[in-house]
Amino acid sequence: MLKKAVFAALSLSLVAGLAQAATLVYGAGGEPVSLDSGTITDGNSSMPQLLVYDPLVKFKKGTSQLAPGLALQWKPNKDATEWTFFLRPGVKFTDGTPFNADAVVFNVNRWWDRDAPGGAKETGKSFTSWQFIFGGFKGESNSLLKSVRADGANKVVFTLTRPFAPLPETLATSFFGIASPAAVKKAGAKYGTPAALPVGTGPFVMQSWQTGDRIVLTPNKAHWGKKASYDQLVLRFIKDPAARLNELKAGTIDFTTDLNPEQLNAVKSDKNLTPVLVPSFNVGFLSLNMNNTYLKNDKVRRAISMAVNKKAIVEAFWNGLGVTDASFLPPALGWANSKNVPDDYRFDPAAAKKLLAEAGYPNGFSIDLWYMPVSRPYFPTPKPIAEAMAADLSAIGVKVNLKTEDWAKYLDDRNKAPGFDMYMIGWTGPYASPYNFYYTYYGDESSLDSNYRSPKIFELLRQASASSSQAAQARAYSQIHQITYDANVRLPIVHSRPLGATRTYVKGWMPGPSTLLPFEDITIDGKK
Repeated sequence: MLKKAVFAALSLSLVAGLAQAATLVYGAGGEPVSLDSGTITDGNSSMPQLLVYDPLVKFKKGTSQLAPGLALQWKPNKDATEWTFFLRPGVKFTDGTPFNADAVVFNVNRWWDRDAPGGAKETGKSFTSWQFIFGGFKGESNSLLKSVRADGANKVVFTLTRPFAPLPETLATSFFGIASPAAVKKAGAKYGTPAALPVGTGPFVMQSWQTGDRIVLTPNKAHWGKKASYDQLVLRFIKDPAARLNELKAGTIDFTTDLNPEQLNAVKSDKNLTPVLVPSFNVGFLSLNMNNTYLKNDKVRRAISMAVNKKAIVEAFWNGLGVTDASFLPPALGWANSKNVPDDYRFDPAAAKKLLAEAGYPNGFSIDLWYMPVSRPYFPTPKPIAEAMAADLSAIGVKVNLKTEDWAKYLDDRNKAPGFDMYMIGWTGPYASPYNFYYTYYGDESSLDSNYRSPKIFELLRQASASSSQAAQARAYSQIHQITYDANVRLPIVHSRPLGATRTYVKGWMPGPSTLLPFEDITIDGKK
């Protein structure tokens, strides 16, 4: 009888232990568009990608300083037209296949070469992030990459078409995680979707992706870096910031980001919660499409820039966690701004209305303004912010029709002719250089949504990226600042400090300027 009792007690203890397996639950602001690296530029896709994949280069925790990833070290030639990356040996993808130089070359080629195995022609994918960061694809005149090759098992050589000092920083972004070639080949066009889950070398292994609900991951016990101390990581898709905060208060999620800044006081007043302020390294802006009949006119664009009361909007919706100015760059990159540009755009509805009359529209006109359907760090409550901008524009006779659609479709349709008349979007810098802000939205291949192209900006971007000297870069970027300010095509509304929050037992989370990770450092001792 005693043996049976002991056995029963042990069995109950084992069952209880299994039932109480430690799970960390994150409240995400939306669902990924894709988890195939090289195909996205949005934050909802970027964060989970870095859970599954490792990039060649990483950022030190809580900073924008570079650290080894799948590459232990890297070095350029004298003019930075050739870069050699020395890879971490002995690493495997979570499907058991080896990581090596050939795997890196396979990934880079499929992003860059439309004809490569797993590339654009074979899969029908656009590889948007490659285009945004590296200018163009193989055979195109604006392609930064000339060739990539393996030099043995643990060395990769990138040859560029021009000098490019920030190559390691670009490869550290969340866009370029290295995927298992075997998994990509097996899944084809479905790779990186709920039907064919992503496979990398990263700190977590994806177990499931339930569309509209959640992603479930487990720690990669064979990872070369730090391993999570909990048993499971769940990413729940909760679009509404109020709903995320309510779930955090209830304890059904453990931590979250992109809360409404107005919720800061509610977080502070709850003894079970801890606020987390993410470093500001973003811009939220209103983008104007010069394909639109009205917006082709410079006076109309200037009128819109003077009609939107940016300061009042930021004061109303960011609760002290945002600033507005006349720069596309966040304050941390202020060294690259022009001293000749005013601190902010002039707010003058009367002068704006006069400009409309001079442009031939004394009675105004009607135009569409699209707002995103998900909260983002730069626009935590998109619809009310859009309504405020619409009200400001109505005061000068511009009737605004507010529109939105599914996030993935929103990101796609903005670049399809004729595009959105005006739309809200933003950018969190994936690395600490003005280049990634300006090139992403003013570079060679980034004009599909605005139909604004400036050869002078292209040339200045090349000058800036060719040098590692901040003084030389500042001379080029200050000219870009003046040109973009005068163009009134992308109107910066805010640089925000995103609000996150945790349950008090969540320890070790330290978001950086460019990423919310690492999550594997988090502990949840004391979670019930």
